[in-house]
Parts: sequence; structure tokens; C-alpha cells
Amino acid sequence: MVRNPIHAAVVIALTASLALAGCKKKDEAVVVAPPVASQPAPMAMPAPAPAQVSVTSIDLGNAVGADNRVAAPMTTFAAADTIYTVVTTRGTASNTPLTVRWTYQDGQEVGTETKTLNGGTEITTEFHASKPSGWPVGRYKAEIMLNGALAQSRDFEVR
Repeated sequence: MVRNPIHAAVVIALTASLALAGCKKKDEAVVVAPPVASQPAPMAMPAPAPAQVSVTSIDLGNAVGADNRVAAPMTTFAAADTIYTVVTTRGTASNTPLTVRWTYQDGQEVGTETKTLNGGTEITTEFHASKPSGWPVGRYKAEIMLNGALAQSRDFEVR
């Protein structure tokens, strides 16, 4: 038999590549052992729902005391009065908008003011409106909105 050096080189290369392919490492499966402890996993407790805030009272007056409350509640004002609206809320608040909107008898808005409630239990918030030229005589309403929803309202009059 005649041996050709090229033929021998091809046979050696083919044998070597087959040997390497046969030695290729196979992917191994990862086996996870079950937990050793026989105790059940602790259940996660849901976070408590935040307490609701509600408007408990609205007082109107023409002056407030050092305690941020209306000195003498009233529903009839003079044209030159500053009108104070003090709102008391109960519950826990976190960045909760509290708004008062004052309207004239035909529903025309004459003023609005918003404050942000933070904290808890009982919160007293003072709002006020004045009109240097004097309030027109007539019926008015103070609407209190908590989180954008109407909570309560109070009617008052300027004589």
C-alpha cells in the first residue's frame, strides 16, 4: 500500500477532531436540594392601611386666637371683615390636600386656598379671605374639600 503524506495528514486531522468532539464537556444539570427545615415559611403580613382623615368641624369667624381656633363663631359678617374658616380634621394624614373654596350666592368663586395636611389624630387648619374694597352684601358658602372631594360646607352672610 502506498502511503501519501497528504492522505496521512487528513486522516490524523480527522481523527484528532473526532477525539476532541468526543471529549467536549456536556452541560450539567443543577440540582437544588429541598429545604432541610420542616417549619413552614413565615407569611408576610400586609402593611396596615392608612387611617382615613375626615373633617370633624368647620368654624367661621372674624378673628382667631393663639390656638388657631375661631375666637367667636359666627355666620354673619360685615363687609370689611376678614373671614376666617377653621377646619378640624381627625385621623392620620400624609400629604393630604385640604382646600376651602368661598363662593358668592350665584356660585361665583370669590376665593380658594389649599393647605397640605401631615400628621395625625386632630389637626386644626386656619384659612382666611379678605377683600380690601369690602365684601358685597349677600349669601356665601365655604366649601371644604379633602383630597379633592367635597367634605362639608358652611353658609354665611355678609350684611
